[in-house]
Amino acid sequence: MTGINPLPQIALGNGGPTIGSQGLGCMGMSEFYGDTDEIESRATLELALELGVTMFDTADVYGMGENERFLAPFIQAHRDQTVIATKFGYARTPETPDDWSLDNRPEFIRRAAENSLQRLGIEVIDLYYMHRRSADVPLAESIGAMADLVAEGKVRALGLSAVSAEELREAHAVHPIAALQSEWSIFTRDIEAEIVPVAVDLGVTLVPYSPLGRGMLTGQAFSENLSAGDARSYFPRFSAENRAANLRLVAKIEEIAAGQGMTSAQVAIAWLYAKARELGVAVSPIPGTRSRRRLQENVAAASLTLDQAAMAELEPLAREVMGIAI
Repeated sequence: MTGINPLPQIALGNGGPTIGSQGLGCMGMSEFYGDTDEIESRATLELALELGVTMFDTADVYGMGENERFLAPFIQAHRDQTVIATKFGYARTPETPDDWSLDNRPEFIRRAAENSLQRLGIEVIDLYYMHRRSADVPLAESIGAMADLVAEGKVRALGLSAVSAEELREAHAVHPIAALQSEWSIFTRDIEAEIVPVAVDLGVTLVPYSPLGRGMLTGQAFSENLSAGDARSYFPRFSAENRAANLRLVAKIEEIAAGQGMTSAQVAIAWLYAKARELGVAVSPIPGTRSRRRLQENVAAASLTLDQAAMAELEPLAREVMGIAI
């Protein structure tokens, strides 16, 4: 129907479920990125599955539970075809919407998992992430609690998000970690020096989030027009003082895209796959979208290849980006 090659399938970690080589970030369907369109979002979910996307990424903190509830009918209708990934870690609730404190205590993890299972209306979470690490709780205790959920059949595989190489090794020694979610894009490349080699060594699949730089890498027009209520307005890279400098870099990407016959978003995604192949790490990036048009654009990029000249032009851009990643 779309003329797009279905995504190749890969294993999640060592012995984990088979997933598409690109997942779908669902956060923006409920919160943070301005107004949402439920009808278009649901159509995007259905098309994603048709195109070979099988891993759908959410978290209990997205919409303070509403994103999990939103995904529930879709996941239940396609339970045998989907891999649902959700996360725990933030204490934020509808009663305390401004509480972004972290909680990694075993009792909190168990309660969070039970709540996610209930909201999703399923019996087992396919991939359960620690959303962020809290140094207040020994990592072994938190991973042990997560491992207990696996032993009880409530979780199939474990993941971590935004941890160090050392923390990844420590956690993997307690229980196998199937996936590591970290920010990775043309503009954010911190993980390449230390974290990627450890993931390769341990057989952990990398799940890059924000591969499109929270939308900035889709092009200058997007980055200049954030709607009211869009959380990115408060992010350093989108600030007035940094935006102009960063959009000059985006303009370079758009020039490269024109020469490659791609969109700038496709350049960003194709670059990520190429860099992963170069470093020998398995990846399933999760660009977020609630638009079928954007979804098709993103999925098509999985089968596109940048030439070496384009890769060389993109190589230095991360060093020129203004503002820290969030």
